Amino acid sequence: MNDSDRHAGRRGLLGLMALALPAALLSPLSLARAAATEAKSMDTLTALITRRSVRAYTAEPVGDDTVRHILRCGMQAPSACNEQPWQFVVIRDKALLVKAGEINPYASFAKNAPVAVLVCGDLRLDKCQGYWVQDCSNCAMNMLLAAHALGLGAVWTGIYPLAERVEGFRGLCGLPREVTPLALLVMGRPASTPRPEDRFKPERIHTDKW
Repeated sequence: MNDSDRHAGRRGLLGLMALALPAALLSPLSLARAAATEAKSMDTLTALITRRSVRAYTAEPVGDDTVRHILRCGMQAPSACNEQPWQFVVIRDKALLVKAGEINPYASFAKNAPVAVLVCGDLRLDKCQGYWVQDCSNCAMNMLLAAHALGLGAVWTGIYPLAERVEGFRGLCGLPREVTPLALLVMGRPASTPRPEDRFKPERIHTDKW
């Protein structure tokens, strides 16, 4: 095969890829944004090994585009029956963030964060009956990793299954009865970041049987 044939083959492959991809992904603006995001983010294994819970943030705001990108990553999570039962409330209102810390004292630092995301399970979308907790947990973990990869600090603060927290956040954000808050992900630019630690414990690993 000569060089001309090779180039023709590559052009053909790129053409097939272009037909397979949504048009929105091929726009110059979308490609530029994707390239910028890739340049700023870290690889998956590094994100997994170095992510820590961050509870102290600078005053720097977190833009809507960044939050939307994190939400997009969350929605890529696997779910039972592909039910995707998640709903989200993006909270920027300082008064609401203060009240969030009153409902859950372990989220008292939320008042100092520029943004938090309430991850909820919509029982109306829970087609497989009961897997929404696992599904939304997958989603929330994706979001924490995405936030870390984009240079943010974030932490999962628990809500479900504690009834008083569930009702507190349901009232705080006006959730329908069919929507259950699972976790509040608080995030911002890290003012300080805990050092990564090796949590590998080989004694916890069993082969075939306990």
